[in-house]
Amino acid sequence: MARAGLAAFSLVERLCEQRGPVLVMAGPGNNGGDGFVLATHLKRAAWPVTVAFAGNAADMPSDAAAAFRQWREAGGEVASDFDSGPWAIAVDALFGIGLTRPPAGKYADWIRRFNALACRRLALDIPSGLDAGTGRVLGSAVRATDTLSFIALKPGLLTLDGPDHCGSLHTDTLGLQDAAPQDSGRRIQPADFAEYLTNRPRNSHKGQFGDFAILGGATGMVGAAWIAGRAALVLGAGRVFVAALAVDAPALDPSYPELMMRTPDDINRVASVIAAGPGLGQSEAALSHLKRALSFSGPIVLDADALNLLSAHPGLRALVLSRSAPTVLTPHPAEAARLLDSSTAAIQDDRLRAAKMVSERYHAHVVLKGAGSVVTHPDGTWAINTAGNPGMAAAGMGDALTGIVASLLAQHWPAKMALEAGVHLHGAAADELARSSSGAIGITASEVALAARAVRNRWVGDIARGVRR
Repeated sequence: MARAGLAAFSLVERLCEQRGPVLVMAGPGNNGGDGFVLATHLKRAAWPVTVAFAGNAADMPSDAAAAFRQWREAGGEVASDFDSGPWAIAVDALFGIGLTRPPAGKYADWIRRFNALACRRLALDIPSGLDAGTGRVLGSAVRATDTLSFIALKPGLLTLDGPDHCGSLHTDTLGLQDAAPQDSGRRIQPADFAEYLTNRPRNSHKGQFGDFAILGGATGMVGAAWIAGRAALVLGAGRVFVAALAVDAPALDPSYPELMMRTPDDINRVASVIAAGPGLGQSEAALSHLKRALSFSGPIVLDADALNLLSAHPGLRALVLSRSAPTVLTPHPAEAARLLDSSTAAIQDDRLRAAKMVSERYHAHVVLKGAGSVVTHPDGTWAINTAGNPGMAAAGMGDALTGIVASLLAQHWPAKMALEAGVHLHGAAADELARSSSGAIGITASEVALAARAVRNRWVGDIARGVRR
């Protein structure tokens, strides 16, 4: 607690350009104790600080009670309420990670009024009212402009409602790097797969970079297969084949004639990696071709209707489990619910748990798409992607992701790295477009694929120059 309060004090000094009045909203538990330590440091450094205390000092845990006494011994007062300021910064030390039920009464009112303050708002450890494990709002939650997470990042900061409530993330290990839970996971960043971000040798040919085939494109949905194929092509796959189920499918993609059209019966023979699902449909023909694709000896990516067929036909699960090559599943929450015989609401209530369950049930590498996409692996490890923005809530985005991930697989990336890198690259490309377009509205999947090419090449150049990201 002493280290947490000192870390919070150091961050407040960095965040505030000028010294001004500080509000600390302190609660009845250890998070409140962190707030009292912070307030004591601020007072000793001659910052004007007000502590609004929602609790009873006699009922506080021992460490928090000691922090309260130190604050009083330093000449600090406690207020029973707070006003609208003006404040240079307001600090949320109300509940932290200990909250298990919705804030009510005075606590809910304080959270509402705290969120309305016209100043920077810093949450200690996690915004009060946000579930640390799931990112679910427990009735009401602080909306911070900044969050200082202690020891390690919490999953709830990174997924579901977390990104909308935590603002800019800061982490301080408090000198306890080895104290982070073994199951703490990671936030995906390019440094995780830097060893694969390399320039190609000048003596290269397309056969070195894989043959990728897409099974999909039923009548009226050929565009989905083309989006995936185009994404794979611009991300560097050597050759890309599109096996469309539509009997009237065009003989070529007029925008990307490099894509080669094939029949579904050809793909197991011509491909080193297969993706099934973009525009596949759920017809008997789709089911038959998917069964055949699952006998493929190389890596396979299952998306969209391939996932719906997998959830509806138990025999397909047996085929997936019998595979020795990597299987990658890319469900959104509704698809994950079908894969687990659950509901979308249950999936969203605990996204990390749900993604792990899909991985375990299908022995697959899985990305549960959404705000803070969760990536899980058969070995039990997991990571969360924080790149991306609301502009990605558009048709075809999942198809582009499928193509990006499959392209990396075709280029001989291990499945674990291909999925994590593909998911992160997909989001980073959308963020690049949002910056260059002054906003995220109207981003298209095709644009994201082209931006992903640019971002990947820039990362390769950065790594070659020794620039870490």
